[in-house]
Amino acid sequence: MKIPYINLGLQHQKDKSDILAKISELLDSGMFILGDEVRQFEESFAALCQTKYAVGVANGTDALMLAMKSFGIGKGDEVITAPNSYLASASSIELIGATAVFADVRADFNIDPSEIEKKITNKTKAIIAVHLTGRPADMDAINKIAKKHNLHVIEDSAQAVGAKFNGISTGNLGDIGCFSLHPLKNLAAIGDAGIITTNDKKIYEWLLKARTHGMKSRDECEFWSLNSRLDAIQAAILNIKFKNLEAWTIRRREIAEKYIKAIGHFVQVPIENENEYSVYHTFIIQTKQRDDLMNYLAEHGIDSKIHYPIAIHQQEAAAYNKSAKENYPITNQQISQILTLPVYPELSDEQVDYIIETIQRFFTQ
Repeated sequence: MKIPYINLGLQHQKDKSDILAKISELLDSGMFILGDEVRQFEESFAALCQTKYAVGVANGTDALMLAMKSFGIGKGDEVITAPNSYLASASSIELIGATAVFADVRADFNIDPSEIEKKITNKTKAIIAVHLTGRPADMDAINKIAKKHNLHVIEDSAQAVGAKFNGISTGNLGDIGCFSLHPLKNLAAIGDAGIITTNDKKIYEWLLKARTHGMKSRDECEFWSLNSRLDAIQAAILNIKFKNLEAWTIRRREIAEKYIKAIGHFVQVPIENENEYSVYHTFIIQTKQRDDLMNYLAEHGIDSKIHYPIAIHQQEAAAYNKSAKENYPITNQQISQILTLPVYPELSDEQVDYIIETIQRFFTQ
């Protein structure tokens, strides 16, 4: 049996005719950027996150950059984030002229609040809390620290659309939420796309201008900014796919539960706390036999990945960063042991069982 790590083609089979019809309609209309489809998606997404506002942008990296810029963060400022995320969590900080400062993570892959406090200086302006793997970070502790030190809290929710902490949706747990809608995400466009959530009207109104060069009208520019608008075709596709999100999340959680029950005594598996609702963007196990297991799975037709084999602080691009030279023992340990199994909703029960049986066979042969 051949099981790819992801199969994006399968995801669109059910809605393919609707998607093609909508693209044809938009081609005839000539409405390609912003417009009604974007407004509809923004309204639906705000309702999902239980926020007052949502602003569609070009991608998740721009979402993070604009979120920080909305708070006036820039040159000379510091922003604390995790070193084990996808690199955009840190590159977005550097791209606006600020400095990324790293704090190590907990066993759940999310930033450790006790490590955050150690990194706060008089230059610190914000915390970017990454909900890695689709599991919410400890936002109660993070918000408490932020309030104590008068810091902004930005949620990097790229992997966590639909996740909840204490019953509250990601994107509504800090001052502002940033989502990627990249094709590999749980709710995905067929290209790059992103969205920002907030309850602050002033930030919302600023973002509407900031995503369009800083223009307050067709002819007037209030401040220099990015060109980061959500395309109407991507929004239209997201509107069609949005209705599947709940079912997709339920299926991801079903697969994760099967993995946890069947292989939890062979490898370290993620275990949710009672106040968490994970959406399993990735299902990451840990084992000291990672490389051998990965090779064994490949020999039996199962594709797996490592998220991520090189931490942000280890990247060549971060070599000049003082914080990157520090030690992050939990992150470093996890890098040598983590392995991501397929968990996409289109996996059949037969495929999931085959993955489980292959892992069990590896450890018992």
